[in-house]
Amino acid sequence: MPIYLDNNATTPMDPRVLEEMLPYFLNKFGNAASRTHAYGWEAEEAVEHGRENIANLIGANPNEIVFTSGATEAINLAIKGIFESSVKEINHIITVQTEHKAVLDTCRSIEKRGAQVTYLPVDVNGLISLQELQAAITKDTLLIAVMFANNETGVIQPVREIGEIAVKHGIHFFTDATQAVGKIPVNVKENNVALMAFSAHKLYGPKGIGALFVRKKNGPALTAQIDGGGHERNRRSGTLNVPGIVGLGKACELAEAELTMETERLTELRNQLESRLSGLNIVINATSAPRLPHCTNITFNDIDGEKLILEASSRVAFSQSSACTSATIQPSHVLKAMGLTDEIIHNSFRLSLGRFTTSEQVDMAIEVISKIVKSHQSERN
Repeated sequence: MPIYLDNNATTPMDPRVLEEMLPYFLNKFGNAASRTHAYGWEAEEAVEHGRENIANLIGANPNEIVFTSGATEAINLAIKGIFESSVKEINHIITVQTEHKAVLDTCRSIEKRGAQVTYLPVDVNGLISLQELQAAITKDTLLIAVMFANNETGVIQPVREIGEIAVKHGIHFFTDATQAVGKIPVNVKENNVALMAFSAHKLYGPKGIGALFVRKKNGPALTAQIDGGGHERNRRSGTLNVPGIVGLGKACELAEAELTMETERLTELRNQLESRLSGLNIVINATSAPRLPHCTNITFNDIDGEKLILEASSRVAFSQSSACTSATIQPSHVLKAMGLTDEIIHNSFRLSLGRFTTSEQVDMAIEVISKIVKSHQSERN
């Protein structure tokens, strides 16, 4: 199998997470909503334990965690839910051009129903201007929706300052923290976050389970997007995915315990990768911005980007654009918003390291990529 350097797309499940989940597929199979027997009680207890682990990681209270099928559903619940619960005139949302498609498409969906949406630009490093954010606020602004860390570049937005601006103006702050939770310190209270979406499969948990943090004190009202049974305090109906919740809870527990050590290790590996590739006529995108410790976005000059990724694919797995838009051969909207041309974007790649990436694997990946890039560049020169 090729060396895996696409951890922003998804992470492999940690064996310790799988071990925790397995009993809930087999002998502990109860429905957490079954209140009349031991099978249901056992499942409910597991769900609440998972909820506590998740809350501990992000500085929340357990009753502020709403389980969903993943970050995309959580994003839809947050944005559509708050829009549908608001007074008709208070319908303005501020977001950013470099948000994940789940946020952008959800915003475009509610625009068709009367929402007014401002899409803030970013600078060459992918960062918003706090002055432009403040200038965009009107008396009708309902929500500020800014991603915590970008999935393509790893750029970390000034979340604390955004939260302070939101509080100052009495506006709710939503952040898509799918790439940040479990990778860097995330505290919803310190950052004045009202709503936050994240997903298990980005932090070594299972696919198909995620959560939405909804602040309880002075938090927003949300209209449920799935009806039928009133689960999750009437915010998200449906039988709870008990094994998935157990897995997400365990993944959060492990992330909290190992965060500092992993941050240091992955920063060192990323620096090793960027340093060793620096002699290949490259540009590291957003290098002047705060970035996730495990992620780099690199432009290789004088190559054919499509050929590079095809030639490398049997030995190294990485991404030419964000995984969620790779089905369409369109230039990355993130890099485009940062001012890169289509040609440069075509030769730009995301390499994202993970918990199971070793220094030896990074060395091997560097060797493979360097050999292909040098071959391309010599052909063109």
